[in-house]
Amino acid sequence: MATAAAPSASEPEAESKVGPKTEGEEDEAKAARTRRKVLSRAVTAATYKTTGTEWDQQEEGVSESDGDDEEYAMASSGDSSPEEYEWEYDEEEEKNQLEIERLEEQLSINVYDYNCHVDLIRLLRLEGELTKVRMARQKMSEIFPLTEELWLEWLHDEISMAQDGLDREHVYELFEKAVKDYICPNIWLEYGQYSVGGIGQKGGLEKVRSVFERALSSVGLHMTKGLAIWEAYREFESAIVEAARLEKVHSLFRRQLAIPLYDMEATFAEYEEWSEDPIPESVIQNYNKALKQLEKYKPYEEALLQAEAPRLAEYQAYIDFEMKIGDPARIQLIFERALVENCLVPDLWIRYSQYLDRQLKVKDLVLSVHNRAVRNCPWTVALWSRYLLALERHGVDHPVISAPVTFEKALNAGFIQATDYVEIWQAYLDYLRRRVDFKQDSSKELEELRATFTRALEYLKQEVEERFNESGDPSCMIMQNWARIEARLCSNMQKARELWDSIMTKGNAKYANMWLEYYNLESLRAHGDTQHCRKALHRAVQCTSDYPEHVCEVLLTMERTEGTLEDWDIAVQKTETRLARVNEQRMKAAEKEAALAQQEEEKVEQRKRARAEKKALKKKKKPRGADKHRADEEDEKEWGADEEEQPSKRRRTENSVPPSGETRGAEVEIGPAERHASVNVDPPSKQKDKAAALKRDMPKVPHDSSKDSITVFVSNLPYSMGEPDVKLKPLFEACGEVVEIRPIFSNRGDFRGYCYVEFKEEKSALQALELDRKNVEGRPMFVSPCVDKSKNPDFKVFRYSTALEKHKLFISGLPFSCTKEELEEICKTHGTVKDLRLVTNRAGKPKGLAYVEYENESQASQAVLKMDGMTIKENVIKVAISNPPQRKVPEKPESRKAPGGSMVPRQLYGARGKGRTQLSLLPRALQRPSATPQAENGPAPRPAVTTSATTEAPKMSNADFAKLLLRK
Repeated sequence: MATAAAPSASEPEAESKVGPKTEGEEDEAKAARTRRKVLSRAVTAATYKTTGTEWDQQEEGVSESDGDDEEYAMASSGDSSPEEYEWEYDEEEEKNQLEIERLEEQLSINVYDYNCHVDLIRLLRLEGELTKVRMARQKMSEIFPLTEELWLEWLHDEISMAQDGLDREHVYELFEKAVKDYICPNIWLEYGQYSVGGIGQKGGLEKVRSVFERALSSVGLHMTKGLAIWEAYREFESAIVEAARLEKVHSLFRRQLAIPLYDMEATFAEYEEWSEDPIPESVIQNYNKALKQLEKYKPYEEALLQAEAPRLAEYQAYIDFEMKIGDPARIQLIFERALVENCLVPDLWIRYSQYLDRQLKVKDLVLSVHNRAVRNCPWTVALWSRYLLALERHGVDHPVISAPVTFEKALNAGFIQATDYVEIWQAYLDYLRRRVDFKQDSSKELEELRATFTRALEYLKQEVEERFNESGDPSCMIMQNWARIEARLCSNMQKARELWDSIMTKGNAKYANMWLEYYNLESLRAHGDTQHCRKALHRAVQCTSDYPEHVCEVLLTMERTEGTLEDWDIAVQKTETRLARVNEQRMKAAEKEAALAQQEEEKVEQRKRARAEKKALKKKKKPRGADKHRADEEDEKEWGADEEEQPSKRRRTENSVPPSGETRGAEVEIGPAERHASVNVDPPSKQKDKAAALKRDMPKVPHDSSKDSITVFVSNLPYSMGEPDVKLKPLFEACGEVVEIRPIFSNRGDFRGYCYVEFKEEKSALQALELDRKNVEGRPMFVSPCVDKSKNPDFKVFRYSTALEKHKLFISGLPFSCTKEELEEICKTHGTVKDLRLVTNRAGKPKGLAYVEYENESQASQAVLKMDGMTIKENVIKVAISNPPQRKVPEKPESRKAPGGSMVPRQLYGARGKGRTQLSLLPRALQRPSATPQAENGPAPRPAVTTSATTEAPKMSNADFAKLLLRK
């Protein structure tokens, strides 16, 4: 050989390290490398169908050499020298072999590594390792469903190497596996075309027709890709020169024209041209009907064509449309089309399998979809649980359901959280419990159930806790169900007590509901029976309105412990229907409440407009001096300072004006006893001059309401902040380009703690809202949209719900030092915490309150039972379902009107009610304690003013005073 005659310079070094090789071993190794190269080239040629003289010459050289290594090496080396070619090849081969070994080792550790499988197949195929490629593909197909590209590559390789009838049968088997993974029109088309090649064999014609008919039933309704299958089938039938086959072509045309497909018009024109007889009227009617259906489907198909993969939202809308029409074949097709691009979406598999379980109920179809679901999403425990139920529902043998085919495979699927293992064990234990005949004292099935309970507890303790470093069953639900079965069905209270004692020793003795469960367990045998309990719970599910989720959970718990599979299915369906109806009613109630609130706000707005009109009329009737005074007051208000924002401050200024001698600018409240105190104030003329100068110096802050979409309102800033626009600009520039920051100042030049930030783009303003509650100089900064309430009365600044929220808890009595992380650690032991908020004051200091949102109402209720009265850092907390009281509307001035319509004199109560500096005209010795009841939590209610007598002291004579003193 050329390589042997001229060895490379590196060979002596290799021999010195590895050891001398015999001439036979060297020839054998080179021959093996050549065979792999030949196989690799053959596979590549078959896959990509390479043509050309150069390739033909290379193939011819290989066949003529009949394995001669020297001729093949010289023919394939091209311009390179033999030594250079072999050195490059050996280096690349060694690199690939090392990578193959690494991938195989990786798969031995984690067989569910999808990308590792793909890379290994690619390298083995490149190296021409036919046997290993087949084994790798077979192993991957057993664990995962393969994509259309992977199947076509595999099929092309096998077709290129198929020679005799046995090989053809092997390819047929591969096609059968390929069409089961996903709905793939291209694979069906390849299957049909390949079967046409075997028409000369026995039963070949029937085989071709069978493949095409199955292809039509699978993808014939596909609007965009089904046309190719119909045309291929018609071309095959047209090629058979038999008069009897013409009717078969007619039938195919007519069947196709009755289905809404793209390019139907072209197919109809082709049929008219092909057919010698006029097209029957019934065919034309079906064709027109299909055209109308096509118009209904086109918006959904066009939405799919315009969207980018995986197009989940478009497919879901399409599925909803098909579900309303109710054609099972089309519903199945659209689900299959959606799953091709969204095969890793568990919710889509759940919805598909649920439809098949409840509507079609075809055993082979249902079990096939369940099996494919767990192969695509093996980490989703809900799919495995549904698979076990489907296997039991369709009467599959127990060995198939149990180890190692289904349940053991589920345990090895690699769930993502500890609770998933509890759920799969519980589903399997439910299945085993339903197999037991509890009328017998002992049976093989009962012993298996008890042994499985024991194994489940050991598995959770050893496997799950070691892997996740937490208990997957903190409430000991599996042990509770075992105790109930022993007590209720086996009458073995001793075993039940032992199990419950074990539950209590696992940290559950402090929970009241555990003791109540224990009590129910003890009294379970004394009263009632299963049938009456079931009827009562079914009625409770239909009638309960306050906590229907709890009743549903109790019903499911009972059916899990005692019911048959039919009872379980009925309970699941009834609870789902009831909860869906409850949610719908709650949504309607919320909409109704929102409508009422909107009507109330509209009435308030109407009253405001009426008052404004009334004030305008009064203003016209007042003398000029009063108008000037009112104008001065209006000028003192800045834009954005709402008239109701600081009502007490404005009224304080108005009511602090003495009858004479003092100026309007004094901002101290002067009582009757202080009227004669000396007050150092400027003359009125000087004060007016100062106020006018301040107004001239202070720049006005205009605001364009048309820019509300690009402006945010920032409040709760420190009043001591100097140059707020300069300090806030870097903070808001992170959200986008800032056009202007407009801080609001008082007439005296003091910063009022809020400002407006205007951006160049609307998206920047939306991003700026995320800075809400950010700490700025020790205070949480509030950032909210800039909305004119007079034009948008429905806008709510308060971000949190003020209605009953059964999935959210209100916690009070927390220590001020308790952090969010510490409280979340406590709360998450009772369920999944979706959100947790510590309530703070405007300065950001904690108020000892918190809101905790759970995933559902059941978890929130359990948390109330377990956390209420808990001690945290020596503080006993209170926990309740979140139900905030109605927010009090600020009292309007007209609310102080007496029933008769007259206003209560301001001089009597002052600007803020009865002030401390106001003197009582009744002697202290004659005063009696007020009988007004004190509120349990908050200020005492103010006594209602009923008559004018309550506002004036009764007139008494000197004799009356004397009698009172003598009585004293």
